[in-house]
Amino acid sequence: MSHRESWKMQHERLHVKHRGHEAMHAEMVLILIATLVVAQIVLVQWKQRHCRSYNMVTLLQMWVVPLYFTIKLYWWRFLSTWGMFSVITSYVIFRATRKPLSCRTPRMVYKWFLLIYKLSYAVGVIGYLAIMFTMFGFNVFFRIKAEDSMDVGVIMLFYGLYYGVMGRDFAEICSDYMASTIGYYNMGDMPSRNLNNDVCAVCGQKIFVDVDEEGIIEDTYQLSCNHTWERTHVLYGQLLDWLRYLVAWQPIIIGIVHGINFSLGLE
Repeated sequence: MSHRESWKMQHERLHVKHRGHEAMHAEMVLILIATLVVAQIVLVQWKQRHCRSYNMVTLLQMWVVPLYFTIKLYWWRFLSTWGMFSVITSYVIFRATRKPLSCRTPRMVYKWFLLIYKLSYAVGVIGYLAIMFTMFGFNVFFRIKAEDSMDVGVIMLFYGLYYGVMGRDFAEICSDYMASTIGYYNMGDMPSRNLNNDVCAVCGQKIFVDVDEEGIIEDTYQLSCNHTWERTHVLYGQLLDWLRYLVAWQPIIIGIVHGINFSLGLE
């Protein structure tokens, strides 16, 4: 028996088991919708009133929740990439939170998260192209099964989005700590240092390339606060906020729905 035939038999058994439970299923759908609406309102209010704690908890859950499903479902490929990312990022965060801050740390932090940005961007684009490649049927010309090419596309797209968002959030944490340590920014207090116009806001070194000039190794960009920053590319891309909700909060909401259904005796 093939995998597809086995899946069809299991699907038929599920229909037979739940036949005549239409009222119960309608009640479960209403519970799901109500829980999603209430959870969305709570999360939006939390983010508006206490944005810092919301971002920290969301980032922690995005880091930990996939580990649970990875171990449970034996996704060793994702576990290996997650482990390497976690180890290196933990070291980078450790270096970024040290006092006094080494003059080499800002450049190291920037290079690591720039690498994550480039890799996640490239992997995400390849995954998206693979999905489009399959939807238009080009996989037939290369004798690739639609299931295989679609699986590769979805996995690569998820990898690109997941590590891109994780890298962006950890980069924000590192930049806040470094800015506070350097003295240009202090949470809840006055800054202890004043930044000159010809000094890089990240590494603190003198800038030799103007904003309008093209540099040989690095270009100079100007921040929204009118401070200049030497960098090769824009680090912070506009990534989708729904991925945080999907990875961090959706499993918890589904777990709450299952708990409510279990307490009410719904199956």
